[in-house]
Amino acid sequence: MQIKSIIRICAVAAALAFTATRLSAQDNGNDGGSRGYRSGGGNWDPAQIQQRILDGIQERLSFTNEVEWEAVKPLVQKVVDAGRDVLGGRSDLLGLGRSRGSSRSGSSSFFSQPSAERESLQKAVEDNVPAGQIKDLIAKYKAAQKIKQARLEAAQAELKSVLTTRQEAQALLLGLVN
Repeated sequence: MQIKSIIRICAVAAALAFTATRLSAQDNGNDGGSRGYRSGGGNWDPAQIQQRILDGIQERLSFTNEVEWEAVKPLVQKVVDAGRDVLGGRSDLLGLGRSRGSSRSGSSSFFSQPSAERESLQKAVEDNVPAGQIKDLIAKYKAAQKIKQARLEAAQAELKSVLTTRQEAQALLLGLVN
């Protein structure tokens, strides 16, 4: 799977969360203005955001039967989590990470926690360590990414196995499956 697909998964999740938050703010008599995501303010309750993302996916996949959705929801969650793990701190590609030039060591993003391999590689680049050490860290990072990618592909296959053809098409359009 390409990085574009993983970014699409996270972008869909962000868009669903953003839309749900703005609608919730409007329902409460607030237009969501100064408390929005861009300003860095607002209530960042990960559980609420995660629930809004899942609610949006449930709606887009046309699950109206709650019993069926409760059976499929863990599989959707597994795909979203695996996609986030593959992204592994690379949300700066979406313009959501830290600004250029700021230290990334120990940083995390809304979407994912950087892996130890990514952190080590980032620190080595920032510390200008010898090329041989960087090559070793690149190899470790790539190996870890391959494992995460395999988990994502397995989660996607498991999800596809329980979806109807129409739901699979919608999941494909959402970037949940390939």
